[in-house]
Amino acid sequence: MAQKLAVVFGGSGFIGRYVVRHLAAAGWRVRIAVRDTQQAQFLKPAGDLGQVSFVPASVTNAQSVAAALEGADAVVNLVGILLELGRRTFKSIHVDAAANVAAACARAGVKTLVHMSALGADEASNSSYSRSKAQGEVAVRQAFPKAAIMRPSVVFGTEDGFFNLFGLMAQVFPVIPYFTSTNPQSPEGGGASFQPVYVGDVAQAFVQAITDEAHAGTTFELGGPRVYSMRDIVQMVNQATMRHRKIIGMPYVFAIPLNVLGACARWALHAVLKISFVAPLLPTFDQIKLLKAGNVLSGKMPGLAAFGIEPTAPDSVVPTYLKRFRPVQQNKKIRTPARNRS
Repeated sequence: MAQKLAVVFGGSGFIGRYVVRHLAAAGWRVRIAVRDTQQAQFLKPAGDLGQVSFVPASVTNAQSVAAALEGADAVVNLVGILLELGRRTFKSIHVDAAANVAAACARAGVKTLVHMSALGADEASNSSYSRSKAQGEVAVRQAFPKAAIMRPSVVFGTEDGFFNLFGLMAQVFPVIPYFTSTNPQSPEGGGASFQPVYVGDVAQAFVQAITDEAHAGTTFELGGPRVYSMRDIVQMVNQATMRHRKIIGMPYVFAIPLNVLGACARWALHAVLKISFVAPLLPTFDQIKLLKAGNVLSGKMPGLAAFGIEPTAPDSVVPTYLKRFRPVQQNKKIRTPARNRS
């Protein structure tokens, strides 16, 4: 019996690489559709010889999407952005491109589509990111009604951009700040709440959504086993990095100068130097709104339990990859003096 083919848009990204590996392990042929196939070559060993292939494609280009879908049984769309830059806006990527992929799947006769949205997606949100994610869900449902939609919370794992960012801050700065709307000394002063979910659990849910048609047309919220405040998260990072930095709660008003500085840096890098890299320590106004809103399961939609997945706790995984931010002496190998060796 021939292996079924799954096409993964954004397969070389943080979540994508785990989805690709889980699909290959489950016996699927995997075609990774990305703008730069050379940057995805590290995933070739994810499967047996010839099991993982690559195709150049942009989700904003209908012709390249159609070509990537040739012969596909299932499709996963993981493409998303956290920062608008040039023509890569929230609307162009989260709404128009999502609709483009879903419509192409319908035309190509694809049996299963799994689309990644985000926890907190809401057309009434004051965040442009969250509104665009909700609008993208509507566009996907209109074009491909049986699509399964995933709304993960903050995703953690070895290559994540969340815990690693705080790990870097713990390594570089004498203090680690977090934003809060109330007195940081009060029990309620821990800042916004989050429910981090492990990337391996997310990938497993995607694969099961593809494999079992019973999940078609359903929207899932994916979160971890526990809710953490921002202060809890920073304390976890402090312990994992063995840096013992002072933790300071700051009013959100202090985020404004950071935003202005970040906007100037983005303009200079992109418009003047033609560089798209943007320092992650400089938040946009929209990212500040996301931080303030938090990211916790609503309890109104099925989650990991619907796939029989027991969520992985951050404190069992995060220290294993944040140890690279520890002081050098903490990572030195313990050696037994020659005279004591038996």
